[in-house]
Amino acid sequence: MAAPPRPLRCGVLGCADIAWRRTLPAMAAAPGIEVTAVAGRDEAKAARFAAAFDCASVSGYEALLASPDIDAVYVPLPAMLHAEWVEKALRAGKHVLAEKPLTGDAESAGRLLRLAGSLRLVLLENVAFLHHAQHAHVRKLLADGAIGDVRDFTSVFTIPPLPDDNIRYQPGVGGGALLDMGIYPIRSALYYLGADVEVVHAVLRVRARTGAVVSGRILACTPSGVTADLVFGMEHSYRTSCEFAGGGGRLLLDRAFTPPPAFQPVVRVDRQDHREEITLRADDQFANVVRYFAEAVRVGAGDVDNAASASLRQAQLVGDVERKAVRIEV
Repeated sequence: MAAPPRPLRCGVLGCADIAWRRTLPAMAAAPGIEVTAVAGRDEAKAARFAAAFDCASVSGYEALLASPDIDAVYVPLPAMLHAEWVEKALRAGKHVLAEKPLTGDAESAGRLLRLAGSLRLVLLENVAFLHHAQHAHVRKLLADGAIGDVRDFTSVFTIPPLPDDNIRYQPGVGGGALLDMGIYPIRSALYYLGADVEVVHAVLRVRARTGAVVSGRILACTPSGVTADLVFGMEHSYRTSCEFAGGGGRLLLDRAFTPPPAFQPVVRVDRQDHREEITLRADDQFANVVRYFAEAVRVGAGDVDNAASASLRQAQLVGDVERKAVRIEV
């Protein structure tokens, strides 16, 4: 009898909250994945992570990347540190799962994706919501004509204000709301409307004293004239949704981006003389994405190249927003 395949040994660069709450629990529970080591600049915090996930605590990111016992790394560092450490990880021969955004600009994103390809390594941006079953279900409903031809798309990801010392208010480190929350509606537009979506105009609200983007609104469209209204920010009540207006009705998906694993999504479909609510099965998008990553490393996931192309297009659209936006200081 053949021996079972060796687990994918994963190291973690950084002790971010998203790693603690969602990604590392998913990795620890996934068959075929072993959380091997955590490296952090705060040794006490790294030790706490290591104790919780039964792995080694490593002092310094470079030391972790030098370890021959690590096959892949997860990078949940602040957004503007991704490019440096993703590149170092790839050059150390490690596969990489990087928190979104992959980098802060399209040029560096494209360079890293090409580098990963040349080294035959997997580089996956962790846009976890794409791996939740609710989105495939909604796309099928739309393809089956549930609301007729889609004319308009609206997507929102907003959260309440954060403490003033949060890194998202430091554009040189956390990148601001466009790179953090804005990624979600932009990527959802790509997922539902296609890669030929273009930015028409945008408004960005910017903190006068720091230059950090705190919220914004983007108008985009497809060549056929389907419009996309994309709203994001950290000055609002909590909202995460996708809404579609079609020739025959309207479809709404709430909790589109961050549903808890036990949450059962509800799709609402309104037509002229009919209202319907469709309750979908619960799903764990973080469990799904870490399994997808491990499978891509082991045997090559069928659409990993498509994921890379979408990540690059997403970065290009972020750049378009930055170039075309009217900036309002607040």
